[in-house]
Amino acid sequence: MSGVAAGEVLVVGAGVSGLACAQALAAAGRRVAVLDRARGVGGRCATRRLEGVPFDHGAGFLHGGDPAFLAALDAVPAIRLEGWPRRVEGSGRPCQPEAFRPGERRVAFAEGVSAFPRHLAAGLDVRLETEVEGFEITAGGVRLGLRSGAVEAPVVVLALAAEQGLGFLAGLPAPPPAVNAARALLQTAVSQPSLALLALYPPEVAVPEWDAAYPERSKVLQVVLNETSKRPAAGRTALVLQAHAAWSRERLRSTAWPEELLDEAAHVLGPWAARPSASYAHRWSYARLDRSAELCGPMLLALPGGGRLGLCGDRFAPGGGVQAAFTSGRMMAGRILAGEVGA
Repeated sequence: MSGVAAGEVLVVGAGVSGLACAQALAAAGRRVAVLDRARGVGGRCATRRLEGVPFDHGAGFLHGGDPAFLAALDAVPAIRLEGWPRRVEGSGRPCQPEAFRPGERRVAFAEGVSAFPRHLAAGLDVRLETEVEGFEITAGGVRLGLRSGAVEAPVVVLALAAEQGLGFLAGLPAPPPAVNAARALLQTAVSQPSLALLALYPPEVAVPEWDAAYPERSKVLQVVLNETSKRPAAGRTALVLQAHAAWSRERLRSTAWPEELLDEAAHVLGPWAARPSASYAHRWSYARLDRSAELCGPMLLALPGGGRLGLCGDRFAPGGGVQAAFTSGRMMAGRILAGEVGA
């Protein structure tokens, strides 16, 4: 992969924030490429199939009240499930309590929440399985080191979790003052982890009569999502078990947590929940942001030599979650197009 022409923007991160930024830039006529080490787009807007059944094992549904975000959801060429989850059991605390407040709109997709980032990525130059191993400031831009070589552009945007962005900045030798200030700010951010287990049950297991269950007393399970209620044609009970952040942090490097999570599901739901016919375990190290570190907007830093470095993501817009990621990406694109610099 070679260098790029003047005027191009490189976005590191193909989550919703990076894709929203790239989409807005491309719509304005800017050349933009998105780099991500993953095999698919979307970040935590992830859908995985287990024996042919789709599971939303990151964000189970999308919610918000911003007109631009809701218009983007309405543009997705997929079957929208308005108001999902409608049938909620239990009064435990959701990870995003505001999703159930008046004025918030909740949306899921029968095809899976990954339909949203795939729609945002349509028509973009997205280079997956491309890991950025470091970067350096050059005369007039930023050079990103890749296993296959290097790419360079006058503007680079890091659309990553705060910890991941900090990792890039920490490796920069002799950083300029603007980068040092950004590093200090990113050090105040803490992302919450989440352990998630996809569980598919034998055909004889009855499908629960709720869409989502929020256990009141469990210190292990934050939520159980009934994926079958999005896709009744699956014909089998399909659940996503998501653990509380504190419990997840304690066991993030453990190999025993899937069995522990199933044991807790059996305690909460019944013995049948411990016996799926197929399962898949996934660790989200940066599942959601600690809202105490929320910022009002993305950062666009002026670099020596004339290049610019942007930072965006769900931390860089009010509200957290997918809507904040989308909003911050669009705000980042607006600042780049307007030629703004500074925090």
